[in-house]
Amino acid sequence: MPRRRLHVTGAAEAPLRAALTALRTTLDVPADFPADVVAEAERAARDPRLPSHDATGIEFFTIDPPTSTDLDQAMHLERRPGGGYRVHYAIADVAAFVTPGGALDAEAHRRVTTLYFPDEKTPLHPVLLSEGAASLLPDQTRPALLWQIDLDADGATTATDVRRALVRSRAKLDYEGVQKQLDTGTAPASLALLRDIGTLREQQEVARGGISLNVPEQEIVEHDHRYDLTYRAPLPADGWNAQISLLTGIAGAQLMLAYGTGILRTLPSAPDGAVARLRRSAAALHIDWPHHVPYAAVVRSLDPREPNHAAFLQECTTLLRGAGYTAFTGHAVPELAIHAAVAAPYTHCTAPLRRLVDRYAGELCLAAVAGQDPPDWVTAALEELPKEMAQGTSRANTVERECVDIVEAALLKDRVGEVFDATVVDVKEQQPAVGTVHLADPAVVARIEGGDEPLPLGERLRVRLTQADPGSAKVLFAPA
Repeated sequence: MPRRRLHVTGAAEAPLRAALTALRTTLDVPADFPADVVAEAERAARDPRLPSHDATGIEFFTIDPPTSTDLDQAMHLERRPGGGYRVHYAIADVAAFVTPGGALDAEAHRRVTTLYFPDEKTPLHPVLLSEGAASLLPDQTRPALLWQIDLDADGATTATDVRRALVRSRAKLDYEGVQKQLDTGTAPASLALLRDIGTLREQQEVARGGISLNVPEQEIVEHDHRYDLTYRAPLPADGWNAQISLLTGIAGAQLMLAYGTGILRTLPSAPDGAVARLRRSAAALHIDWPHHVPYAAVVRSLDPREPNHAAFLQECTTLLRGAGYTAFTGHAVPELAIHAAVAAPYTHCTAPLRRLVDRYAGELCLAAVAGQDPPDWVTAALEELPKEMAQGTSRANTVERECVDIVEAALLKDRVGEVFDATVVDVKEQQPAVGTVHLADPAVVARIEGGDEPLPLGERLRVRLTQADPGSAKVLFAPA
């Protein structure tokens, strides 16, 4: 999981652009798609492999950021006549456009995942597919993997099915608009159930010991012709929408495990040292964490709109390190088959426009439901796919980390020498005058050094900005 997501709401200055361009070069980020890949994508857009089942009568809707056009998922929610709920979840069918072994397929394996920079993104597939012919845009008939998941009155899964189908989304919604409709009672019946089902799935998550981090999004906003960093706290609708995706990922993993062949997203439990460090951060940020209270319960009690809670949620992402992908065949279930944060077997299968593995996971789930062998191109790739995903995910995480550092440095470069209010959130045990400070305004987390006295862990401190260089992505503070 990335530290935080970045959105640029205005054009940043030249040093920021130059630093981001240099980062893309350093990380060998792919630029334009080769001509043969574009040509194949154009042919596929004109003539995709379409399924025979027609589900265009289901009134799907999508929920995404307002500017997003690479729409992987669309949903429709309803009550079942005998009680409980039915979730229809349509996932873009990328395999309808990508020919195994072709130029488009090879390029996707080279890119692995869409990379997001503050100023632009580097897509996994050509835009004419990812934001056009394959995207679940409103009022367009599209091939999709159609999941049908039945839930009981408590939100527990009772039945799962997935098949290829033609679907047609009716509306492109965004999180703030959805939240407003739910809060004012103006949401149509299907959308109104998002709150009910999402809340039940959150309760299911609590019962199995899982946890979702409502990590605030870092945003760059303009004030009086200058740029500042702030946090956007996730809305409840963000979490309810995420629960539908988690529901599908859990259902997909269960299908694979019963089938005997699959690829799981796994995460080991956090080591004791990591939890102990997080407890120190909690104390530093004045987060009440009694020893008898589980970590998950503490996180669920936090309000991401509170600056110290937001900072702690950022620190919590350190417990999610070590996630990976594990493939298996012949019913040889791997020793680690659980995702510790989900607290259940889990697979990535809901974002194939943006993540390579999801196309393969979708095919394995289809084969499991049909009781058939998966396509040869799927089984042939399973051994190498976890390594490819590890490399691609590592690069995506590096991009995210470096972008945060570059943006912070670029937006602070003219403020070197200024004094800020900060909180000391971490102190090095062997170097007590070196540590980390969190600024609430602007929303920056950075290194502090250069003082003569040990840093006061958990205390407020006046700090002076001594370095902010977007070229080296360095932000450094010293005690004022």
